[in-house]
Amino acid sequence: MKQLLKIEWLKVKNYRTFWILSSLYLISIWGINFIVFRVQHNVYEDQKTGDVAKMFIGGPPYAFPKVWEMTTFVSSFLLFIAGLIMIISVTNEYSFKTHRQNVIDGVTRTQFIVTKLACGVIIALASTVFVALTAMYFGFIEEGSSFSLDNSISLLYFFLQALSYCWLAVLFALLFKRSGISIGVFFLYILVLENVLVTFINYLAKDFTNGPGKYLPIQSSDELMPLPILQNIKNEIVESSTNITVQLIFVLGYLTLYFFISKRKFETDDL
Repeated sequence: MKQLLKIEWLKVKNYRTFWILSSLYLISIWGINFIVFRVQHNVYEDQKTGDVAKMFIGGPPYAFPKVWEMTTFVSSFLLFIAGLIMIISVTNEYSFKTHRQNVIDGVTRTQFIVTKLACGVIIALASTVFVALTAMYFGFIEEGSSFSLDNSISLLYFFLQALSYCWLAVLFALLFKRSGISIGVFFLYILVLENVLVTFINYLAKDFTNGPGKYLPIQSSDELMPLPILQNIKNEIVESSTNITVQLIFVLGYLTLYFFISKRKFETDDL
């Protein structure tokens, strides 16, 4: 595996698009959190909105230990970029026939696709580490905040969510093979189609709060990290039936499906 990852590194080492997207991704994670951080400060400092915010939200959302939940939630909106990077990585193999050359050179099909999926794990892990550093930065600069690891389990949830996006992106890339189509279908699914399906399924179940739509692939991982502020208000108004253990089972189940379907797809495809 180590040697195969070295080969992957050689493929991206001088690939400008990869580094530009990766840099924009990391900068955007910090940037979007900075924007939300400044907005919440303006809300708290305003005489009209400050008291209302304190009543519903409590302490500043970027203070420890709330910062772990807030930063992972805000950063999750950018996970489509991680998926985009994975799609480009896989579809480039088809465009430049490097996947065929790797197999000719002695890499088995199984080794090749497992290495690609391992790259998804690396990207998800790198994303999680950077989000953790971002959370600590804003937590430490928040006035009156003292370091705490409470709620840091959100980092694990973020990792699973990031991995879900990455491996689903790999699956779409294997199915459609061309970057344009793969990216289009991926964005259409995560931004439009699944949201429509979630709404439709919950409508049939007559339960828009905790309907079965939350068990669809992307929604199941998104449910691991609801917006902390709204979740607190929601818990005050209506009893939530969301079971984090059940959600984790569904997420891990989907990840297993992504792995074996991707593996089977590449092993049986014409090169």
